[in-house]
Amino acid sequence: MASRQTIQRELIKQELCSMANHPTADEVYASIHEKHPTISKATVFRTLGRLADDGEALRVRINNGADHFDHQTFAHYHVHCTECGKVDDVPMPVADDVEKRASEVSDYLITGYTLQFDGICPACQRAREAQ
Repeated sequence: MASRQTIQRELIKQELCSMANHPTADEVYASIHEKHPTISKATVFRTLGRLADDGEALRVRINNGADHFDHQTFAHYHVHCTECGKVDDVPMPVADDVEKRASEVSDYLITGYTLQFDGICPACQRAREAQ
């Protein structure tokens, strides 16, 4: 069951879509709070979770870190910088038979999967080299 559409939900969704990166809930809150100071942090966090639950945003889970959110809901991969925490899209085709193959070899009914790469972003690589 989809969540009801509210003005705050729409504002938060628009804010997420306007952000070029894959922001955390804190980053979305900081950005939207400048324009709409009456929207609470709890509302932003709860709404982002519901957008992800309803398939209107992707939640990018980071081990030992805050979740990031992506307004692009089509299947695609992400890469996470283990130094600065940045999350980017990986511009490569998604293997279309992974779920089917995993189901065949495991006997599980596969309902979804995520693939995330960890590495060091170009900016952090340059910073390392400059040291």
